[in-house]
Amino acid sequence: MKLKNMFKKTGGKNYISLTEGRKPEVPEGLLRKCNNCKSAIIAEDVRNGYYICPKCHSYFRMDAWRRIETIADPDSFEVWEEEISTQNPMGYPGYEQKLQAVQEKTGLDEAVVIGKARIEGREVVLGVCDGRFLMASMGVAVGEKIAGAVERATRMSLPVILFACSGGARMQEGIFSLMQMAKTAAALKRHSDAGNLYISVLTDPTTGGVTASFAMLGDLILAEPNALIGFAGPRVIEQTIGQKLPKGFQRAEFLLEHGFLDQIVEREQLRETLADILRLHPGRKETARAADAVAGIGKHLDNMDSDNIGSAKESLAAAEEAGERMPCDIREMTSWERVQVSRKKDRPVGSDYIRELFDDFIELHGDRLFGDDKAVVGGIASFGGIPVTVIVQEKGTTTKENIERNFGMPSPEGYRKALRLMKQAEKFGRPVICFVDTPGAFCGLEAEERGQGEAIARNIYEMSALKVPILSVIIGEGGSGGALALATADEVWMLENSVYSILSPEGFASILWKDSKRAKEAAEVMKLTAKDLYEAGIVEKVFAEPEVFTRETLEQVTVPLQKEIRLFLEKYRTVEPAELTEKRYERFRRL
Repeated sequence: MKLKNMFKKTGGKNYISLTEGRKPEVPEGLLRKCNNCKSAIIAEDVRNGYYICPKCHSYFRMDAWRRIETIADPDSFEVWEEEISTQNPMGYPGYEQKLQAVQEKTGLDEAVVIGKARIEGREVVLGVCDGRFLMASMGVAVGEKIAGAVERATRMSLPVILFACSGGARMQEGIFSLMQMAKTAAALKRHSDAGNLYISVLTDPTTGGVTASFAMLGDLILAEPNALIGFAGPRVIEQTIGQKLPKGFQRAEFLLEHGFLDQIVEREQLRETLADILRLHPGRKETARAADAVAGIGKHLDNMDSDNIGSAKESLAAAEEAGERMPCDIREMTSWERVQVSRKKDRPVGSDYIRELFDDFIELHGDRLFGDDKAVVGGIASFGGIPVTVIVQEKGTTTKENIERNFGMPSPEGYRKALRLMKQAEKFGRPVICFVDTPGAFCGLEAEERGQGEAIARNIYEMSALKVPILSVIIGEGGSGGALALATADEVWMLENSVYSILSPEGFASILWKDSKRAKEAAEVMKLTAKDLYEAGIVEKVFAEPEVFTRETLEQVTVPLQKEIRLFLEKYRTVEPAELTEKRYERFRRL
């Protein structure tokens, strides 16, 4: 063969090209593209992985039935309200045809699937919005489904869990869509007034009229990470104000920081979190009463660990018969020395008591108004099987933590968060246990702008009439109204080296003597020690501390404290609300 013919182009094709004329084919439905990282992911891996991208951990949107599969016990979901059909109240052109097309594509009759289910054996009413159906917009049928299901839940005394996902009101139904905001909110108000639990779970996106109605009315509001949540959409806001919105605006993390969410929960943990919440909210058929607040404590007392702490019931009977308030032996120290001990950096903080004394603690965030103050930590927990609400004023254990928690000095949103949790406790009949440790309420420009005095006053006002037992324990500093806002209680206890006073010794000396350096002298004058206050009848019990009081020796305090909390709950378990609030009033009236 001639050399030139070795490189000669052939006139026709006598071979099969692997690239020309067609592209490599991927079976339909095999891959899904992540909108965040743009990766192609095997669809089966997405389905088996809670619809979370395995590469960047961003969330795919879930349809209603997939959501129900991940939350409800297997084969426990019973669909409700299937007979409700969507109408065209405005006569909007082409609306019926659009609905029919969406129904055929999704297999749904409307944008929400709702019914009865079980979560770890506990019955709930479960509703899930499906964004595939006209962006889960809320029209008459959606509103009717939700309201009807909530009414049914009220009659059955069942908790309601709604997963919100929505673009807002359904434009094609006009003013009739708007009315669903009032309809669903009113149904939830009746459900709440009957003492029932409502959990709202916000997913991406939750906007418009849904945000401004049932989505934000939960006793507890949870959200998935990075979910878009807001009333007006980002584009509408930008067009209105003519500015670019900051990164993260209207995302779940933004709302948590600003006090509108209780928790952000990873999708894999949602079922477990919901089960924990349900376990701490036993069902009730009527509004909680103080007599029910600790009902059943007697049977739980015997089941609690009683090693080294004796019989609770026998101790209670003996103490009441003797009229005893059980003071401890207190070591000789000056008042200023006790002030210094109460401020020690290695002294246990509020969260340490939560860990030692309570089980299943679920922290709840935010005041629902402005922010989440980290100087106040609160939530629901179990004490010997009894649901309680626990609130602590929290200092940090490091410089970084102290800055983050403002050195235990709450802002108005901290007190409002505490009050929100107390009112929630009242609704569900839970005793309230507070641990006080603050130099005082935060004195700052922002605190005054947001109503520091009003927030403290409101707490004292509402606590005075709260229809469940309240116990407050001063574990460190009890500074001024900032402490009293969590200590307007049926009983107030103190640790041996804690202090409780009108303000700090430095402040006292500065105001009265114009010399803050006389703080040591002021401490002696102020009668701020546990011994002083016990003798004055301002506190009911005093607890001894170990000579070196740190986290390592905390058990020496929490063991007797556990016993006394048991006695407290037993003592107040049968007290009627009217009697409870009257005794609390008289407690402060005599001082």
